[in-house]
Amino acid sequence: MIELFKTGAYLVDGALIADDAEGKKALEAKGITCTKEEAAKNTIAYGIMQAHNTSGDPDKLKIKFDCMASHDITYVGIIQTARASGMEKFPIPYVLTNCHNSLCAVGGTINEDDHMFGLSAAKKYGGIYVPAHQAVIHQYMREMMSGCGKMILGSDSHTRYGALGTMAIGEGGGELAKQLLCQTYDVDRPEVIGIYLTGKPEKYVGPQDVALAIIGAVFENGYVKNKVMEFIGDGIENLGIEYRNGIDVMTTETTCLSSVWKTDDKVREYFADHGRAEAYKKLEPNGTAYYDGIVYVDLSSIKPMIAMPFHPSNVYTIDDLNSNLDDILTEVEAKAAKQIKGENIKFSLRDKVKNGRLYCDQGVVAGCAGGTYDNICDVADMLTGKSIGADDFAMSVYPSSQPTFMSLVENGSIFKLMQAGVTVRSAFCGPCFGAGDVPSNNGFSIRHSTRNFPNREGSKPGNGQIASVALMDARSIAATAVNKGYLTPANEIDADFTKPKYFFNKSVYENRVYNGFGKADPSVELRLGPNITDWPEMSALPENLILKVVSYITDPVTTTDELIPSGETSSYRSNPLGLAEFTLSRKDPAYVGRAKEVQKAEKARLRDECMGEALPELRDVMHTVKERFDVCKTNVGVGSTIYAVKPGDGSAREQAASCQKVLGGWANVANEYATKRYRSNLINWGMLPFLIDGEPPFENGDYIFIPGVSKAVENKAGEFEAYIVKDGSMTPFTLKMAALTDNERQIILDGCLINYNRNRR
Repeated sequence: MIELFKTGAYLVDGALIADDAEGKKALEAKGITCTKEEAAKNTIAYGIMQAHNTSGDPDKLKIKFDCMASHDITYVGIIQTARASGMEKFPIPYVLTNCHNSLCAVGGTINEDDHMFGLSAAKKYGGIYVPAHQAVIHQYMREMMSGCGKMILGSDSHTRYGALGTMAIGEGGGELAKQLLCQTYDVDRPEVIGIYLTGKPEKYVGPQDVALAIIGAVFENGYVKNKVMEFIGDGIENLGIEYRNGIDVMTTETTCLSSVWKTDDKVREYFADHGRAEAYKKLEPNGTAYYDGIVYVDLSSIKPMIAMPFHPSNVYTIDDLNSNLDDILTEVEAKAAKQIKGENIKFSLRDKVKNGRLYCDQGVVAGCAGGTYDNICDVADMLTGKSIGADDFAMSVYPSSQPTFMSLVENGSIFKLMQAGVTVRSAFCGPCFGAGDVPSNNGFSIRHSTRNFPNREGSKPGNGQIASVALMDARSIAATAVNKGYLTPANEIDADFTKPKYFFNKSVYENRVYNGFGKADPSVELRLGPNITDWPEMSALPENLILKVVSYITDPVTTTDELIPSGETSSYRSNPLGLAEFTLSRKDPAYVGRAKEVQKAEKARLRDECMGEALPELRDVMHTVKERFDVCKTNVGVGSTIYAVKPGDGSAREQAASCQKVLGGWANVANEYATKRYRSNLINWGMLPFLIDGEPPFENGDYIFIPGVSKAVENKAGEFEAYIVKDGSMTPFTLKMAALTDNERQIILDGCLINYNRNRR
């Protein structure tokens, strides 16, 4: 059972008291008179945020983090941005992992060139470099960098270490570049939602089951969007640390800002086992604490779950799915038809039903969510003495780090898996973003990983190929493997979970990880492969702006994977212009060509040439605008924009915004932004994050004129005068924009974060 409180609630002596009339009477009966504003200061999250806030204003946070982390599809761009802005050394520990661009066969030497850049940057600027196949980013940060009361910033959306008492936030690269330049992460103090866990999970229920149940309850209604999830309640003591980590990392899929858990002796033992006993301290709400909402989770009621394509919130119990196969699969296919467009695309799941059972083609247990020690031990126990079969079904397991792998080898789990026919691979995030174990066309993969967005598994709809992923817990994946691929909840397979103790062996890190923090060497030359290029020059926001709408997306949510695909495009992350060629390629293949056509006019303007020569259709637009406004090429810029209902769900990758910018994008128009991090990415690349109420009055291909846009930004405008310029007439409408900080406004005015810092050097 999961219940969402309709009001806030107080936590008093471990018990919840709702913020309603009856609750007030209960508080009075206990003699509690503090206001909810006072009690809100007693949450764990409030204390951690204020300890890292440098603003002096408890509601307008300017946070400095303790350390940071990036992987190899983000760190090159971040370091290049900071370097162009004047960075001389890393001011805080910065971990560069190599767990995404690890398949060097993809992109030729490109990926390994990025790695050599990372190692040289760690030496030059004083960083920590984790070579490929040693650890996935979040497992390394859990093992080596987390700490109770710390705050960590990462350029990956699943930057979550809350179960270890660490508030971690995943953001686009611009926010990490700011920290490297000794600037701050600016955000209004978020609300804190209590996640009250009670009871004990059944034997075969794993962390992904709990996580999916919570995601299903809170995603669509936005209950925790851009808020902090604080895990409390008596049920926490019934969960091991890896179990808690498995739930915690999936909080990203709720669209929350961050997470934190109360800590106990199990957390103390975790840090001691990892040789970092000093990283522990007890964290719990202080006295009477107030939460802005409560998600009440009875762990004993959670059943084996499945998130069907194409979102982690599309959840069912596996029993319900198996009992209503045709109805649910028909519904999933209908939703998919609205998300995946293309004449050559045929997506189906009902054809995988044989003799009343749904058959899967592939099982994967991997990454920061699935590849943990406890998960893999349980999978090995379920497969002991069994076989996954010699037919269509295949299964792979990716331990999350080399220390994890070593302990699994020592306790015999790897032997059990390999004997059963499972392929065991090294630490790699590929299955999470489409660069490993890509299924066949129309293949159906079940995965204990983080996401199952369209094409996330690596298929290419533009080539007529589509596959799909359902998210499940490792134990149910193992149960399905025992049954040779037909979907089976874990509780239908009897197993004796041996729960062998984990022994962390730090020697592999001591032998392979370069730890250069505090040892910056300016004499080191950066190693720049041919694919590593600097950001192109970007101009300041002009006085007036003409935008052409070059993509119009009406899907309820647009993911960052759809804005800039994951998978094989990762090889081009260090080449802004090369990567930009893939922008919206799976959602709107004509976008890049349209954007480039518009960009010709702006390039001509910046060269002091005739814009109408570069883009002939602009002549009529300019003629119409000039009838009412005094504009010319010296005071009006030309660019492109996209409209999407709710863009930016999912990944923190800044390239979802920067690729639009290098193609001449000046703005997005949306009904709302799915995440704070995507909106921040737009701002850091000098793009205007416009909002519009309801259905837009413009269409794809229309021109929009925004007079006095730079002055409006400068004057903190919340509404912008705008006109649709079409057929010789101008139709007025209103664009809106949520509040910006002073620094964010200036970044937009300067044209991007690089310009902002360069102008202030």
